[in-house]
Formats: sequence, structure tokens, C-alpha cells
Amino acid sequence: MFRIDGTRALVQTVDFFTPVVDDPGLFGEIAAANSLSDIYAMGATPVLGLALAMFPTDKLPLSVLEEILAGGGRKALEAGFPIAGGHTMIDDTPKYGLAVTGFVDVDRIVRNSTACPGDGLFLTKPIGNGILVSAYRAVTTSSRLRRSFAKTPRGFDVAVDWMTKLNREAANVMGEVGVSAATDVTGYGFIGHLLEMCEGSGVGARIEVAEVPVLEGTRDYVRKGFAPAGSIRNESSFRDRVRTKSEEDYRIMCDAQTSGGLLMAVPKDRERSLVDGFAEANVFLRKVGEITDGEVRIDLE
Repeated sequence: MFRIDGTRALVQTVDFFTPVVDDPGLFGEIAAANSLSDIYAMGATPVLGLALAMFPTDKLPLSVLEEILAGGGRKALEAGFPIAGGHTMIDDTPKYGLAVTGFVDVDRIVRNSTACPGDGLFLTKPIGNGILVSAYRAVTTSSRLRRSFAKTPRGFDVAVDWMTKLNREAANVMGEVGVSAATDVTGYGFIGHLLEMCEGSGVGARIEVAEVPVLEGTRDYVRKGFAPAGSIRNESSFRDRVRTKSEEDYRIMCDAQTSGGLLMAVPKDRERSLVDGFAEANVFLRKVGEITDGEVRIDLE
């Protein structure tokens, strides 16, 4: 964040990754939506994007790259800003994302380090898409698994719909109501990003596991052993700061997300306004727990 005058600040973020779907245009849309989430989590408005692309020109036709870039452009247009240029390089594996610049009023900046004991915790998208992507990749690269599943893993198409959804409307309501803190749920999973909020704020959190929205099919594929490498790393990294009654629940909460939702800490006296605002905007919202005083840890109950 860089303050440019008495009322405005400039914010920037960058993110890119390898394909999570086979359709190049759809991958571009998902990657662009994911790149915008940090901007929205800060309460900012995106105004300019630069594309970052790595592409194996000796393995794939340039038409595939064109489709990826077009998908990102469509999502940027939906979000209301231009992609003004960017940079490409040759690499063995396709990668794509955006560097995004935004503006925010200095008195409306939302940080991830200012949660307060007693705040309610609200989530704007279900979790589990990392596990479903892992199952999808396995099915599409293994003839044996293709015979076993016979189709796209259950829940994957719904996961794709969620990954392409912008967090713009959620951020708009968040800005109008005012929250204590917020973050987007991406590579460190629900647990990792909540821990980041707790550590920065010097608080703990209690999560009602039954209230956390989980994508259909996620639990089935967890039990079959599907999980991306990032999710497994998250489990190992965060274990000593999380108390859980179920290892399955813990694995799902650690699942590395792509283009996940916003996680918000909301003062009690603003919870009703937040719920009403999301309902009026027809945007998904679920209360999943609360911020607690004392030790920096998460209790899954």
C-alpha cells in the first residue's frame, strides 16, 4: 500500500499459477479472478492490470496462449479495468496471472491484522476446490481412474463456477458495512489465512465446523486420498496451532484454494447489517465462528 494523497492510497498485488482446468479460456478467467482477490480483500477498486504468462511454445500452439489471455481479458472487463500490457516468457509449463493496481480511500482500507475479540467470522465462498482440482487432474491423466469415475469428479463443475466468481460484490458490501479485518482464502487454505489474521491481530479463533461451507464431493475425495501438495504442506505447517476433533475436517480446512472467498471479522453490532447487505446483493455469506481473546490458535469445534 502507498498513500498518494490525503484521501487515497494505491495498492498492488500479483499472482499466477499453473492450469487448474483443461479449457484455456476458462483457466484465464479463473487466474484473473484469483489475482483480483487481494485487491478486493483490502476494500480497494482495481483500475489497471498487467498480464504475466509463461508458455511452452515448443509444445503447444500459440492459439492456446491467445485463449488464456482472452479469458483473463474477459474477467478484467467484468471487473471494470483494462489489461494494459504485461510480460511473457518461454517455460516448460503454462502459467498465467495478473499484476493488479487499485485505489482505496485511506479511511476504508481493510487490513488482515486488526480483528478484535468478539468479532464474528464470515466466509463468502465454500471451500474444497483444491481437493476437487486434485481429483480432476488425477482422473484426466489416468486411464484407470477415468474408467473408475467415468466422468468429471462430482462437484468439480460447481467448484469451477465458484472459482470464476469475482469477490467484487462481497467487497462492496463489506466496504459499506465496515469490518474489523478481512483476507482472501487462497493458497494457505482457510486455516492458514485465518491464522495469518489471528497472528497479526494477537487473537485466537473458534470455528463451528458444521457451519463451514464445503463443496459437494470434497469429503468423498478426501477419503479417497486426493489432496494437492499445497494442502499437505499446510497441514504440516499449521498443526501445532490448531485444535481439532477430526483429522478429516482439519485436512479440508487446510485445503489450498484457488480464487476462494473473503474471510471477514465483523463487530457484533454490524453483523445484522452485513447479513442484510449480502442478502440484498444476492451474494453468498456464512457465519463460521468468532474471534477469541488469548492464545493465538484456532479451535475447530
